[in-house]
Amino acid sequence: MRSLNESNPVVSTTTHFDPSNKPKGLRRVFKALKNSLRAFSWLTKNEAAFKQELSLAAVAFVVLAFWSIPFLERAILMSSIFFILFAEIINTAIEVTVDRIGTEFHALSGLAKDLASAGVFLSIVIACVLWAGVFYSHI
Repeated sequence: MRSLNESNPVVSTTTHFDPSNKPKGLRRVFKALKNSLRAFSWLTKNEAAFKQELSLAAVAFVVLAFWSIPFLERAILMSSIFFILFAEIINTAIEVTVDRIGTEFHALSGLAKDLASAGVFLSIVIACVLWAGVFYSHI
């Protein structure tokens, strides 16, 4: 019987996950913040869709700054824009992971990317419905 390392020569016997060596407390929070900022930086430099959705968020902020609506409605509308950004981040994470696994075509890889893209599309539909509903209620 072969061990995990014999069947996969890429896996090293010296590399393993040590949960007791994870940062704790504020150090963990600051490390997570640093990683998140690095991810946002990468997204804004490399992902056209994320840049477009970030532009949409900027426009939404300006519209909401001048639109006199209740705070709760304003919060819901901004949350809908943040949800689009969230969906795009998850979509990109799935795409990057699938590309990391292999560049050859595989039906399941394509399906994973399509499903993630559908999630982004659905988040945009949700935002449109919310914005239309609030707009309609104020005309």
